Amino acid sequence: MSDGAASAATRIAVIGDCPVFRHGISQLIGSATDLHLVATASSIEGLDGGLRGVDVVLMDLQQPAGSLAAAVARLRDRGHAVVVVSSSPQIDAVQVIRAGASGYLSRRAEGEELLTAIRAAGAGRGYVSVPAGHLLRRSPHFTEREQEILRLVAHGATDHKIAGRLSISKHTVQSHLDRIGEKAGARRRSELTRLAIEYGLTDQGG
Repeated sequence: MSDGAASAATRIAVIGDCPVFRHGISQLIGSATDLHLVATASSIEGLDGGLRGVDVVLMDLQQPAGSLAAAVARLRDRGHAVVVVSSSPQIDAVQVIRAGASGYLSRRAEGEELLTAIRAAGAGRGYVSVPAGHLLRRSPHFTEREQEILRLVAHGATDHKIAGRLSISKHTVQSHLDRIGEKAGARRRSELTRLAIEYGLTDQGG
């Protein structure tokens, strides 16, 4: 990649306590012309000052959800978007999303989905794809269409993409989002993503 292309690309740091994961994801990112791998480490501390200029931190650490959430909050405070990869149940996703994570994926996610999540985080959107949605309750307050829209929001879809996917107008999408916001007291994209996780809406096709 040329210097100009590298400067225009989304800058990524990978933090993972598994060497195989770090190697695999490094190769994956290296194959994407719109992404630039800045640094890899086995811990946040191991990067030292290596996070300067990083847009997105992809993190896969075997830690309790509370510790992961604290790490996410520290990285967010430094201005980095964070995508967490984990094998933990979906309920842990709620904690890290509340802490500010832009994305949460299962370790079973395919490489292309990991890249999609990184790109979404780099663009300021959220992306969640985790199994075990059956562990969580569904909300009795949202209509079927509102649940569809919440699921698509959690998968990083913009209002325009949701409208195309559901064959409705962008104005109708925004009206549904307004009603969801009124019911749940949440309007920001990150808050809507958290709602989708809590109500078990992310285990269906994105």
